[in-house]
Amino acid sequence: MDLEAFRSLPEWPLILRESWETNASWWQAGFTEGSDAEYEEQIKPIVRLGLRGAHRVLDLGGGDGQLARVLADDGADTVVLDSSHAQLTTARIRGSSAVLATGAALPFQNRSFDAVLICLVLEHVIELDEVLAEVARVLEAGGRFLLLLNHPILQTPGSGFIDDVELGEQYWRLGPYLREDIQMEEVDAQVFVPFVHRPLSQYVNRASDRGLTLVGMEEPAPPPGFVARADEYRQVQEYPRLLVLHFERRP
Repeated sequence: MDLEAFRSLPEWPLILRESWETNASWWQAGFTEGSDAEYEEQIKPIVRLGLRGAHRVLDLGGGDGQLARVLADDGADTVVLDSSHAQLTTARIRGSSAVLATGAALPFQNRSFDAVLICLVLEHVIELDEVLAEVARVLEAGGRFLLLLNHPILQTPGSGFIDDVELGEQYWRLGPYLREDIQMEEVDAQVFVPFVHRPLSQYVNRASDRGLTLVGMEEPAPPPGFVARADEYRQVQEYPRLLVLHFERRP
């Protein structure tokens, strides 16, 4: 569905909020506490290295707080912010400092943090401009903004891995890349999650417009633990599932 058409629906905030509230336990069971190879082998090390030395970190959309706890173990003072009661209840049980709010209206003073982390969140968010403006507001000058996304080139509408038995070929089918779009995807049996597709340039340029300068980018190959579970896809290691963007707050 076209993103602007979806945003014109008066009930869209409720649709998104209920989706994450309903699916919190599914997420926690499948992606936290060591249950997911991509988090353990790739995302946690990237976050730890990318925010090394940070003192005051906001984990925006941090769910149960697993990445905030990684940074806290390294000495950072971390705060998990999420709009899901269910996620934050678990975050507090697991030892994280947690705040209930949305990314479009952060309850913090200007320049409260020297680092902001957003991991696998903005591709589920409608209010991109508002969130980026708030990230820039709460970051101190020279502060770091680490953004991890499902790679937009693989998240296009209708995209997917194709196994052409007749030709003996495997490849990733691309959908319309330049169109901003939202779909409710069934990511597991009866588990529907909203995915917003935007071209990469939308993230970079709209962040830059709000004082956030891109200083680095990573497109890592899937980690061994994921590749081992996808042995039917011979070339899965050739396609980056993750995109990592490093920004700095301009003075």
